[in-house]
Amino acid sequence: MEKRMETTKTSQAKGFFFQGFKAGIPIGMGYFAVSFTLGIAARKAGMTWIQSGFMSAAMLASAGQFAGISALSLGAGYGEMVVTELVVNLRYLLMSSALSQKVRQDRPFFHRFFMAYGVTDEIFAVSMGAEGKLEPWYMYGAIASAAPGWVLGTVMGVLLGMILPARAMSAMSVALYGMFLAIVVPPSKKDRIIALVVLISMGASGIFAVIPLLNQIPSGFQIMILTIVVAGAAAVLFPVKDEKEREDRA
Repeated sequence: MEKRMETTKTSQAKGFFFQGFKAGIPIGMGYFAVSFTLGIAARKAGMTWIQSGFMSAAMLASAGQFAGISALSLGAGYGEMVVTELVVNLRYLLMSSALSQKVRQDRPFFHRFFMAYGVTDEIFAVSMGAEGKLEPWYMYGAIASAAPGWVLGTVMGVLLGMILPARAMSAMSVALYGMFLAIVVPPSKKDRIIALVVLISMGASGIFAVIPLLNQIPSGFQIMILTIVVAGAAAVLFPVKDEKEREDRA
């Protein structure tokens, strides 16, 4: 009986893994295009392809890596670089908090440490969009197909980036934004509240970019402020009923 239960759990884990892997394939393709430009920036800063590849494997964060490369180019100290990375990547604290509420509570705690490695804007979006509670293996699958694209793109950018024409590089630099829209648009079509929140977020982000004092706020803080205000207001005004409450009302 126990052996049969273990076989069932293994089969379910494989199923969730391949679902996540499938969801992460387009993310990996988008990552490859964007990290190519990251590789070029790393090469200009004097980094080798091995150093650049290790950097991308250790931190799947475009803004954080670009900030680190910029700090490196300016000769910043280790302390300054650490503070810069903390500020730029603050938004992942909010994403991790949201994901922790979606993960099945009966799963071992160590899964959260491994899942934290892949908390990026895009992997977070597909993981939160998964139906029901989030299985760790779903996120592992998404990471397995997305992360290699990020690392490979960085390495290829260092090795071959300077050969590509300027138009090709310009097109690749916006690929990730198009992919992110592909993640956001489908749920927006299904739910008017989500669509409204997306539009308000876009408008508020535009205001932060235009108004003189607000545009001086670091991007990491901007995202945190907008997330807390917009998402918090939406949660208060349009609360989502959990599964238990829906069953009780049914």
